[in-house]
Amino acid sequence: MIKKINGEQDTFLLLTDNTAYAFMIEPSGHPEHLYYGSKIDADALDELFALRQKREFEPGNVIVYSEEHNTTSLEDICLECSGEGHGDVREPFIELVRADGSRTTDFRYKGYAVTDTKPEFDSLPGSYSKDGKVEHLCIFLEEDGMTLELHYYVYPECDVITRNAKLINNSEEELQLERLLSTQLDLPDHGWAVTAFHGAWAREMDKSTILPDRGKYIIESRTGCSSNRANPFFMLHRPDTSEDIGAVYGFNLIYSGNHYACTQVSAFFKTRVVQGVNPSGFRYILESGETFEAPEAVMTYSDYGFSGQTRNMHRFVRDHILRGEWGNKERPVLLNSWEASYFNISEGNLVSLAKAGRDLGIELFVMDDGWFGDRNDDFRALGDWDYNPKKLPGGLSRLSKKVTDLGIGFGLWVEPEMINVNSRLYEAHPDWAMAIKGKLHSEGRHQRILDLSNPEVSDWMIEKMSEVFSSGNITYVKWDMNRIFSDVYSPYLLSAPEASGRDRPPLHARSVQGDESADRAFPAYPL
Repeated sequence: MIKKINGEQDTFLLLTDNTAYAFMIEPSGHPEHLYYGSKIDADALDELFALRQKREFEPGNVIVYSEEHNTTSLEDICLECSGEGHGDVREPFIELVRADGSRTTDFRYKGYAVTDTKPEFDSLPGSYSKDGKVEHLCIFLEEDGMTLELHYYVYPECDVITRNAKLINNSEEELQLERLLSTQLDLPDHGWAVTAFHGAWAREMDKSTILPDRGKYIIESRTGCSSNRANPFFMLHRPDTSEDIGAVYGFNLIYSGNHYACTQVSAFFKTRVVQGVNPSGFRYILESGETFEAPEAVMTYSDYGFSGQTRNMHRFVRDHILRGEWGNKERPVLLNSWEASYFNISEGNLVSLAKAGRDLGIELFVMDDGWFGDRNDDFRALGDWDYNPKKLPGGLSRLSKKVTDLGIGFGLWVEPEMINVNSRLYEAHPDWAMAIKGKLHSEGRHQRILDLSNPEVSDWMIEKMSEVFSSGNITYVKWDMNRIFSDVYSPYLLSAPEASGRDRPPLHARSVQGDESADRAFPAYPL
């Protein structure tokens, strides 16, 4: 339930089955966070008002927001979102640069809207509800012709609230957006531990716990993917929390690229948590009339320790992320051909392996690497997605039929974003691969990355993968990613206005990130 409480200041209360989230609009126009925890009385306005930050004067050398609001310091208040300037020296939610070079932002409350539907994102995946009903609150903040929308989506039965933000540039000038995160949670105290999960290849999800006393603790990926190095999921909890007892906040991000989360303890012992797209090297050119949307972030709270938080997150993923028949269905037992065959595959050997697996109870057989082009090792043929007739004389159609006739499913390995220099595709289109002209290009697994900001490349990939996936009875796809991003650069975007008769590259392709950064990470369209 989403409830607006009418009082001296607009107050908003978001209720799930077992939790409550509340914030109030300050007289200065800034949304002040009041509470996130166990469920409270929906009519307890006096109790919520008591949670407001109240002062008679501002101490020491803090910045006072304005003469009119001379007891308000943005450095020492719990906020729903924060920017640069006007005294808040903590981790910002949004950063941008105007045409005159100024960076200070001051988005203030202009209104709200409550709906029972979730608007579709323009360019990103997100959560959904099977019946189409999602409790949705939008807070509108404005400044100098710009609108910042804070979106809240409530999933009561999961005790989950998700957030995202949109910046709409209705000003006359072009903006350079350097950061727009997805969620911010300011807590009035400190002493919270952070549990996160880090790792590397073949040792993913190592659990680590730290107690930030002052300063920042950052969890981030600059690899172009959510990464085995630093998972976007993390928890905030009391140090004595156990599996079944104690307060736990859980956070995650519905985004597969470079991510960023920061937990900061301020000079006034308040704790701020922010999460979203990694701002490192990020720059997005936002012209007049254009919109940028941040990905959706997930928050949950439980009094029942780590297990309570886990149950909330699992229920949310099953009911509001996974689509189709597998949302609440047991996964099949899978046999992959890789360790048995590596690149040395043939139709006969694969069918024999699938039959032996079937006899042991295997329910799904997946043909891994080596089925296409001249792919006999990992030095060659990535990008040449035509089956090898010497290995598969009947193609994917005949092989998949032989496997499915055994009474099990058939799946296929692909890695479409990658390319080997030693391939027919590279020989035909060397400009389709990311590379800086005249510079050494460091490769991973002997692979380069295709430049998907180029519409010719993305159109080719969609067409080619559609052809492959429809060429047999394929019910499962192992879409692999065997190298991370580095030396990111797009040859296409330098000449995009003249390329292929198109006026400009797609809006989503005009973001920028520096070396070793994320997808959609390319040089900006010239100012």
